[in-house]
Amino acid sequence: MFCLSVVKDTMAIHPSNFGAPVEDALIAEINKKYANRVLHDVGLCICVFDITQAGEGKVRYGDGFLWYKVVFRLVVFRPFTSEVIIAKVKSSDEDGIRLTLGFFDDLDPNERAHFWIPDSTLTTATELLDTPLTERMYIDQGEVVRVRVEADEFCDDEPGPIKGKRPNYMICCSIAEQGLGPVAWWSGASQEGEGEEMDEG
Repeated sequence: MFCLSVVKDTMAIHPSNFGAPVEDALIAEINKKYANRVLHDVGLCICVFDITQAGEGKVRYGDGFLWYKVVFRLVVFRPFTSEVIIAKVKSSDEDGIRLTLGFFDDLDPNERAHFWIPDSTLTTATELLDTPLTERMYIDQGEVVRVRVEADEFCDDEPGPIKGKRPNYMICCSIAEQGLGPVAWWSGASQEGEGEEMDEG
């Protein structure tokens, strides 16, 4: 889910920070620039892990800042394909379900929003609503779900009129597999199985 990514950049330290240790000042500036930002084809940056290389600070004419060429490692959030993660349902509508990890909200399961029935041939909302209440398996807001990552998608908007609001980084996932979906579904099933084994014993 989390990985380290090597980044090279030129960072500036303001004269007011000249009294601080150089490494601490650089880490503060790097976090200010990269933390909670999405780097295209890299992922969501969390924070600096360490600085591997820092050149000598140089003053440029006209600004008084010390400029450093820095090589550093960032902690990056980018789940790999087929990884199973636990998230919480943020919202749901006719287009689908939106999940959140607390610090990341653009998780998009490719499932129907109303409810999901294993091995079902029903495809429309009307057919789903005609099923008996006892056969329905709901996914409610705030429920904890287990999902498998299928793909991730970066959006690099081109200059021009905004055609639609799209997240810079989105993860597509699925619950269409054994053991996936709301955790309560499977914890309830395991408790029933244990009860049957005890009765047989």
